[in-house]
Amino acid sequence: MKIITGGVTAAKGFQAASTAAGIKYQNRTDMAMVYSEKPCKAAGTFTTNVVKAAPVKWDQNIVYHQPEAQVIVCNSGIANACTGEEGFGYCRETAKAAAEALGVSENSVLVASTGVIGMQLPIQKLADGVKAMAPVLDGSPEAGNQAAKAIMTTDTVEKEVAVEFEAGGKTVTIGGMCKGSGMIHPNMCTMLGFVTTDLNISKELLQEALSENVQDTYNMVSVDGDTSTNDTVLLLANGMAENPEITEKNEDYQAFCEALNYVNTTLAKKIAGDGEGATALFEVKVIGAESKEQAVTLSKSVVTSSLTKAAIYGHDANWGRILCAMGYSGAQFDPEKVDLYFESKAGKIKIIENGVAIGYSEEEATRILSEEAVTAIADVKMGTCTATAWGCDLTYDYVKINADYRS
Repeated sequence: MKIITGGVTAAKGFQAASTAAGIKYQNRTDMAMVYSEKPCKAAGTFTTNVVKAAPVKWDQNIVYHQPEAQVIVCNSGIANACTGEEGFGYCRETAKAAAEALGVSENSVLVASTGVIGMQLPIQKLADGVKAMAPVLDGSPEAGNQAAKAIMTTDTVEKEVAVEFEAGGKTVTIGGMCKGSGMIHPNMCTMLGFVTTDLNISKELLQEALSENVQDTYNMVSVDGDTSTNDTVLLLANGMAENPEITEKNEDYQAFCEALNYVNTTLAKKIAGDGEGATALFEVKVIGAESKEQAVTLSKSVVTSSLTKAAIYGHDANWGRILCAMGYSGAQFDPEKVDLYFESKAGKIKIIENGVAIGYSEEEATRILSEEAVTAIADVKMGTCTATAWGCDLTYDYVKINADYRS
């Protein structure tokens, strides 16, 4: 596998465009389009929130019941959630506008929205945005980068990644972009992710690969404990790499899963590190667990602890909060056997051994915790299973951003 420059336009046959439609934001782009020259197999994973936005319902129908997809249209600023039949109708109208502009089937157009819940979309602005983007679709890295910027809400940076790998003697590319900064919590973290590949693979295996990988990537992210109404990850495969179609779990399938995992892990960590108001990516690794389920439960409990997140913001090695969060997670373990470490590019330090603090240097711990990415490693000494969760510190700015988000 080789890491390359780019995002959703890196794979063969994929193009992107963006425009300033004026949906909610002014003086910035707020719509993006991703288009494949050839129809794609489509896979998707969606929010587990009972309250699902109209675009989620629209996309679920296409991914689960239509044979192909070819276009994604995404807007930022308004989520089109809790908008009833009118909001669902706007999904249809957006898809119709894209179908007419690009000469594709309406049932091959996926739509996505992110932003304020409860507001109706200005559908004419969306339709005009679609018409503006269709003629300027481009396969350049720059077009993909601009699309990644257009889907941002409270994000501070665009998020994209691309890799190459070999399958069936052909070079295959996977690229992706995502957005997400707040209302991020496991069980699909508001996040949107769009991944494209020129791999030739069956629809069934494409969906299986994505569904399995999401569990270890996007579902291990939490910024604030709020599961969004709009969470969507879409994976499109157009087959233009011309490798023999992957229809079984062979070496080519494993190579694809490895590359997909790198893409999704990278994007998930970018979301966590760009949490609203955040100053640091906070990673929690649980090792020595007796089961994967136990490790996942423990790591998620720590990464979502508000008190622990506040301590990370203060560069305070308040290990008691971590042990406490593990203790109320519901997973059973012996706290008197736990070792805990803090690690960053500034170094690694052991804080507790067998549940008791050792003579560590507070100054050294603070120095390690003052980096832009910090890791807590908890060894529960019960087995060989591990899990990693990602979050961020909790700052004053998180409250400021969300206190006046609608305005």
